Amino acid sequence: MFGIRIVRQNNEGLVETLGKYKRSVTSGIHFYMPLIQKIRTVSLAMTPLALPNYSVITKDNADVSASLTLNYHVTNSVKYQYENTDSVESMAQLVRGHLRDIIGRMDLNEALGSTAKINLELATAIGDLTDTYGINVDRTNIDELTPSKAIQSAMDKQLTADRERIATIAQAEGEAKSIELTTKAKNDALMATAAAEATATRTRADAEKYRIDTVNSSLGSAQPGFFENQSITAFSDLAKSPANVVVIPNDHVADLGQIPAIGAALKSGFVTPPKTQPKA
Repeated sequence: MFGIRIVRQNNEGLVETLGKYKRSVTSGIHFYMPLIQKIRTVSLAMTPLALPNYSVITKDNADVSASLTLNYHVTNSVKYQYENTDSVESMAQLVRGHLRDIIGRMDLNEALGSTAKINLELATAIGDLTDTYGINVDRTNIDELTPSKAIQSAMDKQLTADRERIATIAQAEGEAKSIELTTKAKNDALMATAAAEATATRTRADAEKYRIDTVNSSLGSAQPGFFENQSITAFSDLAKSPANVVVIPNDHVADLGQIPAIGAALKSGFVTPPKTQPKA
């Protein structure tokens, strides 16, 4: 009497006779003798495994909770089934041990920012060691590294303090820049005003100099009669004024008669002409 056992695709069958491994069979239909023989099946497909959170201590003694997922497949069904009581758990413990060793050589900040580096080092460290259990780890991935609540609280406080410090520095720099720009604007305005006033002063001085030079040039080329006429006109205007005293240079006494009011006074004898001082 024979039994029939179908080994599914991507599985391998392990034939046992009286509880002892005899041979391996591939996928397909196989016959065996019941009560004497047994066919165990082992999956060769890639299998995902999530390792629960476990505590890891960093180089600076920070407690971190690590979460890891990996993918593995059976490479040797005999080792996997007969040489280990629980090959998957043995493999998981090996991975955890190497992960603790890698993170234990890092500071907290380095570990939190280096998950890709940790994954690479972990894959290198595991290498072919898992082949002892008939398993090969195809991929590892650090899902999460979470510091303890006390460390998270301290990090939040430090982050808040750093942000406040940066904000204070930025505000102080902004105020200093504002004061600098305001002072520069005022100085520029004062300098522009001073320059404008200096330009205006030079312009007025140049205009006055030009006027004086023009007058002097005109006076220098004037005939003597022009000055005598100007003097007579001035004396005449002065005589018409309400002043009681008129001072006249001696060399212009002879011209008094040309002034109508004084000429009439001289003729009537009301005014006596001054005597001319003899020349030395």
